[in-house]
Amino acid sequence: MTNTRVRLGSRGSPLALAQAEETKARLSAAHPDLAAPGAIEIVVIKTTGDRIQDRPLSEAGGKGLFTKEIEEALLAGSIDAAVHSMKDVPTWLPDELEIPCILPREDPRDALFLRGEGTGLSALAAGAVVGTASLRRQALLLLARPDLRVVSFRGNVGTRLQKLKDGAVDATLLAMAGLRRLGAQAQPSAVLEPEEMLPAVAQGAIGIEIRSADARMRKLLAALHDAASGVRVAAERACLAALDGSCRTPIAAFATLAGDRIFLRALVAKPDGSHAVRGERRGAAADATALGGDLGQELLRRAGPSYLAP
Repeated sequence: MTNTRVRLGSRGSPLALAQAEETKARLSAAHPDLAAPGAIEIVVIKTTGDRIQDRPLSEAGGKGLFTKEIEEALLAGSIDAAVHSMKDVPTWLPDELEIPCILPREDPRDALFLRGEGTGLSALAAGAVVGTASLRRQALLLLARPDLRVVSFRGNVGTRLQKLKDGAVDATLLAMAGLRRLGAQAQPSAVLEPEEMLPAVAQGAIGIEIRSADARMRKLLAALHDAASGVRVAAERACLAALDGSCRTPIAAFATLAGDRIFLRALVAKPDGSHAVRGERRGAAADATALGGDLGQELLRRAGPSYLAP
């Protein structure tokens, strides 16, 4: 039983709030004493990434653009837990913080939206303009279709879809996980399989961060942790950690589980899509972190320092 409230820190975007509400609902279902009105509070915190609207985030440099201020609130005790999109979480967490809980992962694939007719990248005319704020998507688009023109495209789901409708670009890409969590009615022209567009590290996964010394929150969150999602995310993040890439390095990694076996694919690419280095590992799920680190080290050796932006 719990006798005090829980304060969940979250960004204020529609998707971030949907993720916080999902976490709140799962906590309430797992712990009936938290189902009373006001027992769980969502605290909105504006992050550096939210404030930067005039340029691509990759140009802002550094890591933790969507987590720094939330983690500061957590360390200060202003919140009890932080709800994050795991793809936004830096490889290394601040001292005294940890992520003991990964919620069941949503669809990690990318969705392609076209302004015209067609159902895939092949439907885009030569020289078509694609809007995205992701260097990974940019690199993989240009790797597959070097004739395309990629432009910076920021905003929430509704904003980007409206810009597409208004003709600002010919196509854009969104995460299926976000569309599903928002209950978006818009239907993508195509859902791109990992073979065509390898997902971002931990795309579709929600992580809950707490103070390492907070035994109460760790116990509350234990009932929410999805072990399979946790193993997949651990493998992908271990690969990223070995590469130690910055937000200016296109990196993708995607793990799947079949019983007690894991299959991990990853790549590092040039931002202009001129080249990419790919690799994969198969092994025991119990060795997920070691496999991810080993694959990351292999890609690092094969790619060389020119791939990895400081």
